[in-house]
Amino acid sequence: MTSPITKRIQEANGRGEIALIPFLPAGFPDRDRFWKELEVLDRAGASVIEIGMPFSDPVADGPTVEAASLHSLELGVDLDYILDGLAERKGTFNAALLLMGYLNPVMQYGFERFAKRCGEAGVSGLIIADMPIDEACCIKDALDTHGVSLIPLVGLNTEAERMGLYADGGDGFCYVVSVMGITGQRDTLPPEVKEKLRQAQDVFDIPVALGFGIQRPEQLEELKGLADAAVFGSALINHINDGGSAESFMQRWK
Repeated sequence: MTSPITKRIQEANGRGEIALIPFLPAGFPDRDRFWKELEVLDRAGASVIEIGMPFSDPVADGPTVEAASLHSLELGVDLDYILDGLAERKGTFNAALLLMGYLNPVMQYGFERFAKRCGEAGVSGLIIADMPIDEACCIKDALDTHGVSLIPLVGLNTEAERMGLYADGGDGFCYVVSVMGITGQRDTLPPEVKEKLRQAQDVFDIPVALGFGIQRPEQLEELKGLADAAVFGSALINHINDGGSAESFMQRWK
């Protein structure tokens, strides 16, 4: 069965567009406004919405995402806040919903319990930033049972042979990380990104998305023919921190 995430990306591609995947930490900028911003992102044309699961010890988050996530933790945001809120709103989003975070909170919650609650809440996919594909079996079986895709992460140093391992178990889309480092806005993308995107397109039979470092709509032009989707988080968070809204941010990208 094709993942709702794949379907939404393919729908955008069918219109000749790169699918937009905005990232927002759960509970940011506050517990109530977060849900309103999700609704705005959905109405504004997001194909997939990536919701961050705040964690106290992130390894891939840049300063912008980390600060937003720590703020959410101070507000008492946890997995129950996320899953309860999504369950209440199940069926109201056109965009596919995706959770991204780290292994420890999910493991503490319980893999089966977490996967079941994701399915019940309408979550279509999961990214665990610090879990190698070799260790994914501990959660993948539970996710498969409840119709939740495990999204593979590919780095610039991931060889084509290892990409094949990710392709065997990955679903939804392949997330290509544009830098050897943490999230955050960057003026330019490393030259090796294009070659890595080409490799990923050859290996995977699901859409390929690029994330980490995208900050301007003009960068989407560089990705045409190479990436099916673009993920952006720090740029959106900074826009909101500067007094903007998800709506005014998305207007720049459509």
